[in-house]
Amino acid sequence: MLLIPARLVRGFAAAAVLFLAASCSTTSTDDEADVERPVHEMYNEAADALQDREFETAAGLFNDLDRLHPYSPWATKARIMVAYAHYKARLYDDALIALQRFIQLHPGNRDAAYAYYLRALCHYEQISDVSRDQSMTQRALETLEELVRRFPESDYARDAALKIDLTKDHLAGGEMIVGRYYLRRGHFLAAINRFRRIVESYQTTSQVPEALHRLVEAYTSLGLAEEARKTAAVLGHNYPGSGWYQDSYALVVEGASRDRSRPGAIERFADWIF
Repeated sequence: MLLIPARLVRGFAAAAVLFLAASCSTTSTDDEADVERPVHEMYNEAADALQDREFETAAGLFNDLDRLHPYSPWATKARIMVAYAHYKARLYDDALIALQRFIQLHPGNRDAAYAYYLRALCHYEQISDVSRDQSMTQRALETLEELVRRFPESDYARDAALKIDLTKDHLAGGEMIVGRYYLRRGHFLAAINRFRRIVESYQTTSQVPEALHRLVEAYTSLGLAEEARKTAAVLGHNYPGSGWYQDSYALVVEGASRDRSRPGAIERFADWIF
């Protein structure tokens, strides 16, 4: 669950403390009446709507405060809270627009790290199933990595680092689906390109052992026995207890036993491992 930064929560309390009874004179328009309302009272009303889970109402009220009191310190808080309210309403595009505005207007604000984090979450929470288009996953990865790069010591960066690992695993899973598709249909070179991309670009993900095994399968199908042996040896060295290694070992040994023109192939495979 995403929490509002403590200083913004303290802002709610401050609004309550500062609340003053004020009689507003009759004006000709609602805007004029709002301008005469104390800014902390407007912020408190928006915060109450947020706490009541009336997220779209809260976003509108925070926007009103920003529009009517743009030079108030409360307006800076309201701008980030507009984005948070849209995020809670799952209006991610609206949240991203508000966050981009906040980042542009307040790049050095103490809530800038939170703004970058919230922007990353807007992409992260739209990640789709691995079998579908992964463009949103890629954007989530880029924004998470930007947060870690800009604010490496923040609490948000630590959470982002965990999400980066999950996002990379998701992207690697998408590549595996495509690679398996090519492999099943005999498009071995295309499959090899996909599996090698996983091994080279997503080295720390859970998809690597299978990707190495699928490379062994593809190389074997193309008659590239030496490449198959080398890849199986890498799999055995890094994942000796993996079931994928056992499958690769059996595949290479079976291929070597059929290759009468290359005596000692099984022994050479053992040499690669040890």
